[in-house]
This record gives sequence, structure tokens and C-alpha cells, in this order.
Amino acid sequence: MRNNGDFLFASESVSEGHPDKVADQISDTVLDTYLAADPEARVACETLVTTNQIILAGEVRGPQSITKDMLIEKARETVKEIGYDQAGFSWKTANVQFLMHAQSPHIAIGVDSSGNKDEGAGDQGIMFGYATSETDSLMPAPIYYAHKILKNLHDLRKSDNPKGRGFLPDAKSQVTLRYVNGKPVGATSVVVSTQHKEDMLQSDIRHIVHDIIVKTLPEGWMCPEEEFYVNPTGIFVIGGPDGDCGLTGRKIIVDTYGGAAPHGGGAFSGKDPTKVDRSAAYACRYLAKNIVAAGLADSCTLQISYAIGVSHPLSVYVNLHETGKDVDERQLEKVLRELMDLSPRGIRKHLRMNRPIYKETAAYGHFGRKPDPIKDNFTWEKTDLVNDLRNAFNRK
Repeated sequence: MRNNGDFLFASESVSEGHPDKVADQISDTVLDTYLAADPEARVACETLVTTNQIILAGEVRGPQSITKDMLIEKARETVKEIGYDQAGFSWKTANVQFLMHAQSPHIAIGVDSSGNKDEGAGDQGIMFGYATSETDSLMPAPIYYAHKILKNLHDLRKSDNPKGRGFLPDAKSQVTLRYVNGKPVGATSVVVSTQHKEDMLQSDIRHIVHDIIVKTLPEGWMCPEEEFYVNPTGIFVIGGPDGDCGLTGRKIIVDTYGGAAPHGGGAFSGKDPTKVDRSAAYACRYLAKNIVAAGLADSCTLQISYAIGVSHPLSVYVNLHETGKDVDERQLEKVLRELMDLSPRGIRKHLRMNRPIYKETAAYGHFGRKPDPIKDNFTWEKTDLVNDLRNAFNRK
């Protein structure tokens, strides 16, 4: 995203009931189940959901105590929590196929540590992280508000408020913001499509959603009435996996920065943290966020690259988008390597990632979330490197 000038920028989000997000949550539930039993378990779980069908596939290496029947039950529990008990997709009656198998020994050889060889990356790839000062969460404003609108709609649906009783789990949002001199100043359009019960009037849906958006956006940011779209097709009763097939890893832009920053192409959900697609992308966000939080720049993109079986990163690249505060980007790259061990093992240790903390990442974005001090989750959102970064560049 440009850091100056006047322009429009849009991002979308999807709710926990969107078919792809149902798949993501099931995959991360499988991952958490293994990590709870063995922090060193290896998991690469893919899920497909469609009309009354759930298919689990992938490869694992973990304790024998984790059985097929246990994971099938976990998948059903996840669907129940989301809220699907409909004729076309129900946690009770969906057919669950289990097609998971043992991890490839060729992958294991490259990744495992042995002798003098440290643990290698689980695959080659490039990972990006991003942060910007335009919101308190240091996330781009369009994706931040797109997520927040749906999260507030989710909270209403799950509450005792009678206004939420007619809403069902599947929903999407899209927020377009106007930027002036590189800063967001208001919405030019907002789109919300939300699944609902058959007897719910569209006029009531529009009124309730309008109130949610007005309360979610900053004061004065609401778009013109003619650019406010709710259920543009007119009805949205059949939704979720009954309305559309869902797959793990198809919402990678929703999961990250809403298109405001580059993406390496790798998905997150269902992958244990030896997979740098996930762990290194989290580390990139962590470092970029700390750079902006330290006041070294207003915007930061960070890229790290890896090769399968190699422990050290092949490259570290920082772009401050001409917003740096007298900071040399090449020097910053060196400082980051000194402050954090960017090997797969180093990242996992620094961010305490070998724990069952992933299911709740699978909806409403992996980034921009508030860490819970009790759960000790979303550790990559902490800003505990701020003082070290300031000291490295002689800042108070």
C-alpha cells in the first residue's frame, strides 16, 4: 500500500462460519490436539468441507494416543462450536472421512536435528511480515475494520440479545477506505453478506448490521447510505459448507494484511511450527510490529527466506517505505538477526510456539490480535523488543 497520496483501498474478511474458515478451524483443531499430547508432534492437516461431508487428509507424526476416532470427534466438536446443525451441514450427521498418514521420512530427514546438524526448515519459501501505525493494533485499517465488523456480528449472534437470534454462522465483509495524504479518513463503501434464518426480514438485517458498523468504525467514518450493501443478492439462507465447498488455506490474504502487503503464498492453518510457512510469517509480523512500535518507522515490510533442511535464513530484507526515522535499513537487518534467532527452532523457542494455541487464530485474522496473558497466546503480537531496538539505534 502507498504511504502517501490520496487513494481508495479495500480489504475483505470472512466469519468463522465461512466454508474455508470451517476447514481452517478443523485443521488447527487437529494440530492443537497433537501439540497438547506432544509439543514436538509434526502435523500437516488439510480439511475439505461440503454438504454434510468433512474430509481430513495430510501427514502427521505424533503419539499413538491420538486416534482416528478422537480426531473425528474433535472435528465434530469444532463444527458444533461454530454453530452448524442444519439439514445440509450438521455436526451430528456429517460424514467424516479420515485420510491422514505418517509423515514422509524424506521430509523428516531434512527437518530433524541430528549430530551437529540443527533442525532445518520444513520447506523452502519466502515469508512476509508487515506493520503500520495507522491503527492501534499496527494493522492496516481496511482489514482491521473488516475483521472487527464480523467479530462484533459474531458476538451478537452468540449473545442473549434477541437481535442476534436470526443470524447464522456464515458471513463476509468488505470495507473500502479513503486515504488522504496516506492516512485513512473514512469509509466510501461497506459490504456485509450474512447468513440468516428464513423468516428474518432483510430490512431488519440491514438495520442491525448498520448499527454494528456505525459502532465499529471511528466516529464520522460511516459510508454514504447508497454505498452500504447488505446481502446484495437479497437472501442468504443456504450458507456455510452446504452452500459452497471449503478448503484449508484458501483465505491467506484475509488471514494476513488484507492485500496491503506482499504475501509469500503459504497458508498457515493445520501446519505445526516447524513449517516456516507459519512460524516464520509470524516472526516477520513480530519483528515488523516491534520496529513500528519502537518508533523507528511508520510502516515496515519484512521478508525472510528459507531452504528445506537448512536452519539459518537465506536472507532478511527490511523495507521502511521511506517512513524510517533516520534508520538505515541494512543496519536494521543486521540488528534483527542479533535480537532474534531466526532458525526454525529459534523462532519456536522465542515465541513459545510448540503449544496448542492455534485454533483461535483460524478466524478473524492471525495478526492484530490481543495476546491473552493467561493463555499466553498470540505471542507474535507482543512488543517486547521495543527497548532493544531503541537502544540499538540510540533512541530514548
